[in-house]
Amino acid sequence: MLTVERDMLPAEQPIPAAGRARGPGSITEVTVAGRTLRPTEVFDTYWTFAARRQQIYTARLRGDAGPWTEDPILRNHRFTNCFRASDRVSQYLLANVIYDGIQDFDEVVFRTLLFKLFNKIETWELLLAEVGETPTWKSFDLDEYDAVLTRNFASGRRLYSAAYVMAPPKLGAERKHTNHLRLLRDIMEADVPAALQSAPTMQRAFELLRALPGLGDFLAFQYVIDLNYSEGLDFDEMDFVVAGPGAKDGIRKCFGPGAAGIESDIIAYMAESQDEHFERLELRFDGLFGRPLQLIDCQNLFCEVDKYARVAHPAVAGLSGRSRIKQRFVPAGSILTNWFPPKWGINVPTPATV
Repeated sequence: MLTVERDMLPAEQPIPAAGRARGPGSITEVTVAGRTLRPTEVFDTYWTFAARRQQIYTARLRGDAGPWTEDPILRNHRFTNCFRASDRVSQYLLANVIYDGIQDFDEVVFRTLLFKLFNKIETWELLLAEVGETPTWKSFDLDEYDAVLTRNFASGRRLYSAAYVMAPPKLGAERKHTNHLRLLRDIMEADVPAALQSAPTMQRAFELLRALPGLGDFLAFQYVIDLNYSEGLDFDEMDFVVAGPGAKDGIRKCFGPGAAGIESDIIAYMAESQDEHFERLELRFDGLFGRPLQLIDCQNLFCEVDKYARVAHPAVAGLSGRSRIKQRFVPAGSILTNWFPPKWGINVPTPATV
């Protein structure tokens, strides 16, 4: 956890209303993967949303009193941060799971996947408390872990995050959590960590995880990104991306039906042209301590803009047909952590709380 001095962060700035360009004008067409696309009004909202959402993040790091925006949609509804690694669960994963414990890669993989299969901080802390130590592959006892989770599940405790659907692998057990523990055991016994480290590209590492029971495209990609936060993998986040269902919805709202089938190329276009569009709309966007949006971040932003557009641009259709934002904004607390993979070189070297 790191201290961020107020003068290290950009000051608050006025941002135009969603979808309203302040620069030379809106873009009428772009060419992606040899296909001519005509952006909708949501395209400019994508950039405005990113600037405004990042401004909220930096305002909170400065310790500014809320509310941190005049945007009524952002004030009233919950959205993730622009940068995936700065969100609450990712921050916890980095500081309390990946970099807290033995750094042998097989142990890092074991801890990371044990956490991510449930994706819930409370479940991880439950295991810490009841197993009595940081979970390790070397001492892993499937029956012991299963007993802990089964007992708590029976008492009404929720074991899984609601952030996304975790399909149960079909490995013979009655309970979903038991099957996930069996999947983790099988991953480790098959020496998947070594295979991941031998993978020449992020795409190949993704394909290794995608082949596992119960992991579709979305989860396999998310897990590759999580494992790549560690020192055991060192793929460039600009090398490969997979568009999840929410991102495809946002892409459709920004570019219309012509975007079908080239979603990954569109995400790459957004990452590569971000400076151009922030400048065009006269939006200040300093990134994450100088780190620009990566493919995974642009993918996530499409998910969030899909939600935002349900209110800001209700007439623009996506794929899912959803018309409202389910989650209301409720402050989770005044303390934010901002610690990132050391290999990124963006951490402030003074430990403290914000």
